[in-house]
Amino acid sequence: MFAAERRQLILEMVRANGAVSLRELARVVQTSEVTVRRDVRALEAEGLLDRRHGGAVLPGGFTRESGFPQKSHLATAEKTAIADLAANFVQEGEAIVVGAGTTTQELARRLARVPGLTVVTNSLLVAQALAHANRVEVVMTGGTLRGSNYALVGSGAEQSLQGLRVSRAFLSGSGLTAERGLSTSNMLSASVDRALVQAAAEVVVLADHTKLGTDTMFQTVPTDVITRLVTDEPPVHDDRAATELQALADQGVQIAVAGTGAPGNSGDAGGEGTPARRQRRDVPLPGPRRGQVPGAGSPLRTAAVLGEQSPGGERARVADLRRR
Repeated sequence: MFAAERRQLILEMVRANGAVSLRELARVVQTSEVTVRRDVRALEAEGLLDRRHGGAVLPGGFTRESGFPQKSHLATAEKTAIADLAANFVQEGEAIVVGAGTTTQELARRLARVPGLTVVTNSLLVAQALAHANRVEVVMTGGTLRGSNYALVGSGAEQSLQGLRVSRAFLSGSGLTAERGLSTSNMLSASVDRALVQAAAEVVVLADHTKLGTDTMFQTVPTDVITRLVTDEPPVHDDRAATELQALADQGVQIAVAGTGAPGNSGDAGGEGTPARRQRRDVPLPGPRRGQVPGAGSPLRTAAVLGEQSPGGERARVADLRRR
């Protein structure tokens, strides 16, 4: 494929999705990430798109929200690895809230096997994933259906969450920075996510590496309220994503990193193209975060230990970092 054809295809993908990772672009145009990065720089010089940490976005500073069809095909391997690891932080008999998103939908599919679980959600996709789990109780909020992400939003959804108290909330979003925390592109979605956070003693954010360093319009969860981030291993060349992870850790966010085993990923312990092997780092966790219920720390063993005990542990390289 000639450079002009590649760049046109890259531009069309970014325009269709709002934001696309270099890894995904390289897969679609069937070339290396080095070549794609060069193409993205050329397109940025023409003002046609903006480079972001590990990807490309529409120009203008803030990424727009993609619809569900586009999101469901982006970073699928990363979302699977994140969901596998995040499921380890849920115990039998817990009550949790799960927000809307394609990554949280992946998590819900794994929660169907947790007995005695109660899941409160505003997401039709999460509810559908758990609909046939006879050992899981699903409680849906009220509200108005937002078709682009199959979520219930508005005052009805927010009012139904008043007075609710659960152990933890699992949320996703459009962007995550150490400066502003989790953010999204839609005001109604952000408002419901804030209500979900208010109902939880702990907040777990699920975000793949393409969202690290990306800032969108509406803040949902400030950094100092985030208990834990579950993410995937950034590509070896993505220094800014690694810097963002360290900045989040410095602010007290516990970081759990799931390796996907993708070629060129620094989670590949066995060399290029081989599955990632589990590497263990036992690092003390930070003290209780704001709003954490005393005694609720029992499931918060180091993520390295949880990854080792889990069936999917051999796929994950997990690191828990603490504030320095």
